[in-house]
Amino acid sequence: MRDRIQTDNAPKAIGPYSQAIKANGVVYASGQIPLDPNTMQIVEGGIREQTERVMNNLSAVLEAAGSSLDRVVKTTVFLADLGDFTEMNEVYGRFFGEIPPARSTVQVSRLPRDVRIEIDVIALAG
Repeated sequence: MRDRIQTDNAPKAIGPYSQAIKANGVVYASGQIPLDPNTMQIVEGGIREQTERVMNNLSAVLEAAGSSLDRVVKTTVFLADLGDFTEMNEVYGRFFGEIPPARSTVQVSRLPRDVRIEIDVIALAG
């Protein structure tokens, strides 16, 4: 059995996908880009601001699923430019506690709406 997770505290899906799916005690959150959930517009600023918005969006989705960033076991970070890695990493690190999740980080040629970052996560359900 799988449950669709939907919250107004994160951007609405802009395609045929769910914000997250919870199945067998695991939450699979779709990639979040730095959209403000109230306006559905890209946040202003650089990689720091975009990373913070993405992490806040993911937190909202996980909360709606009965989970949290503390229960994340794996992330994938997609960057438009690996030159942004250090700044992204500084912001990203503030969102995780003593045991940060496993992570992959890759540079991609392009992201939706030409944002600089997208992150997806896998977390344990609450």
